Amino acid sequence: MGNHSKPFDSYIFPRINKKVRNRSVLAAMTNKQSHSDGVLSDREIKWLTRRAKDGFGIITTAATHVSKYGQGWEGEFGIFDDLFVDKLKVLTKNIHQYDCLIFAQLFHGGMRAPEKLTGKTPISASRIPCEQSSTGFTSSANVKEIKQLINDFQSAALRSVEAGFDGIELHGAHGYLISQFLGEKTNLRDDNWGGDISGRSKFLVTIISEIKKVVPESFIVGVRMSPEIKELGIYLNDSLKLAKILSKTGIDFIHLSCWDCFKTSSEHLSDKRTLTEWFTKSIPNLPTIISTGGIWSTKDADNVMQQGADLIGVGRAAIPYPDWGANLNYEKYDPPKMPFSAEQLLKAGLSDIFIDYMRNWKGFIKDE
Repeated sequence: MGNHSKPFDSYIFPRINKKVRNRSVLAAMTNKQSHSDGVLSDREIKWLTRRAKDGFGIITTAATHVSKYGQGWEGEFGIFDDLFVDKLKVLTKNIHQYDCLIFAQLFHGGMRAPEKLTGKTPISASRIPCEQSSTGFTSSANVKEIKQLINDFQSAALRSVEAGFDGIELHGAHGYLISQFLGEKTNLRDDNWGGDISGRSKFLVTIISEIKKVVPESFIVGVRMSPEIKELGIYLNDSLKLAKILSKTGIDFIHLSCWDCFKTSSEHLSDKRTLTEWFTKSIPNLPTIISTGGIWSTKDADNVMQQGADLIGVGRAAIPYPDWGANLNYEKYDPPKMPFSAEQLLKAGLSDIFIDYMRNWKGFIKDE
């Protein structure tokens, strides 16, 4: 395989001049491998460390809940208490021995934090229908609770610093609490935490500014966002406005969760731009852009760089191929797609629990 000019070699985060060894990012992925008390497990450490060792530039943890009642699923590790820090230090130390950066993905499930898991009515921006609640509805966060939630994110960011992470990714995508504040169908508030996108984004913007007050200058802070989620009332025009708002907060990256980087907008059907291009081709002075969704080969990654992304995020491809990031400079790199055997995934550093979880993904694992 011949190398081409190496566009994937390294990248520098401009504000802090921090270098990443290549442009590949392991995107945050639910894997259910941690302990029921919220402590990070050795299984999860092993899965992430293997991807650092085999060549990714940046590792992002699975979503970790910033509040006890923000947990979204079983086997999710927590960051809402100081007692979690020791195990997190083991993880960051492991990752750093391979010249790799690691981010903690901070989140709160909101309406998607099941009552049967947390023992508490799920909280959200407004009182909205909620299958995970015994009443059938979420509780609407009052101003005191909003301040507490912001404080929870800030404390979690401080713990991330203490645990040795290089940065954090605020999970503002996929319908969790932050995106429930952003969506016009989920945020029905008429106070200054609701209204138009500048009001609906106030929760996220305040979280960022409170975090920036307390973390070191060199600490990387970014946001993952979904350009479109129709069910929540997250629409592309608002997401573009949000990206402009976020660009003024001094964050280091915006991670666009596209699901499919090669698709166009589901709202603007006649426009041929991909979701990434809507952002990169129309907004000046964006922070670093990570794009994720359906990237599999070097050709795909190249395409997404042409769309204007700075870093390439993958989830699915990293599961069977821990060395995916190290292969990007091979022009013809296009590893075989699913299904994979359970044995192959064990060899790639997944535990039985993670492999079982992957059985929910139609066609991912070979029928034994």
